Amino acid sequence: MPTHKTTAASAGTWTLGDLTVNRIGFGAMRLTGSAAFDLGTPSDRDRVIGVLRRAVELGVNHIDTAVFYFSPLRSANELINRALAPYPDDLVIITKVGPGRDPSGNWLPLARPDQLRGQVEENLRQLGRDHLDVVNLRQHGLDSIAEHFGALAELRDAGLIRHLGISNVRPEHLTQAQAIAPVVCVQNRYGVDDRVSEQTLRTCGEQGIAFVPFFSIAGDGGEVGGVADDDAVLAIAAAHGATPAQVRIAWTLSRGPHVLAIPGTGNPDHLVENVAAGALRLSADELASLE
Repeated sequence: MPTHKTTAASAGTWTLGDLTVNRIGFGAMRLTGSAAFDLGTPSDRDRVIGVLRRAVELGVNHIDTAVFYFSPLRSANELINRALAPYPDDLVIITKVGPGRDPSGNWLPLARPDQLRGQVEENLRQLGRDHLDVVNLRQHGLDSIAEHFGALAELRDAGLIRHLGISNVRPEHLTQAQAIAPVVCVQNRYGVDDRVSEQTLRTCGEQGIAFVPFFSIAGDGGEVGGVADDDAVLAIAAAHGATPAQVRIAWTLSRGPHVLAIPGTGNPDHLVENVAAGALRLSADELASLE
């Protein structure tokens, strides 16, 4: 297995519009102690601030976050701001809008198009930015995302957002969005055990759009382990002296040069392992065994 000196640059880079990022990034959801979209036990503040700073030291220049990543005591955006501001020039922070939660953590209905500006401005306030690098529209239950995406395109034209992406979408949603404004990334659930988005991944590759899987190292329900770690994953991990999570990240990155990984953790040791997975190369036979 690659040494712990491996940096996020080991997996190569991809360009989001005019922003170049290392393909190994960092997902901020677990910084607050939350599991999937449930409120969790609040994380240790100093520890996760240290994880964020260490991630940047290891070459991570792509962080995925959202206003609705928070626990009773922690906000992911606030932690990012505290740990990393003033931000490195090459750091790309990608956030998402659409879902919302009230101050108690209860989920709100999907925002209306006219409410998206408020969500964008809340991200700007929490992160301490005057514009957002990339904003993903995370849809749920919409047949058409045109009106919502159009509202974000107006905010892009106004200078609040640099680039746009979409999340939790079907192929037709990508077509709808592209008719309005360029899409630089698609963020969908995808992994060894969940390939519903295979066609979307391929379409993104054909069109030069980044595909960013979430829960790619998780099992059923988003928990690491879950239905995961079948015999093939375990055998490959043993052969490389790697963890099953590292095998899953390496498999994800093997799906195309346009695929980015955003494994998240509040554990500094797991952070180092996740970044090191960018240098793990699986053989053709190993990839075949995971099919």
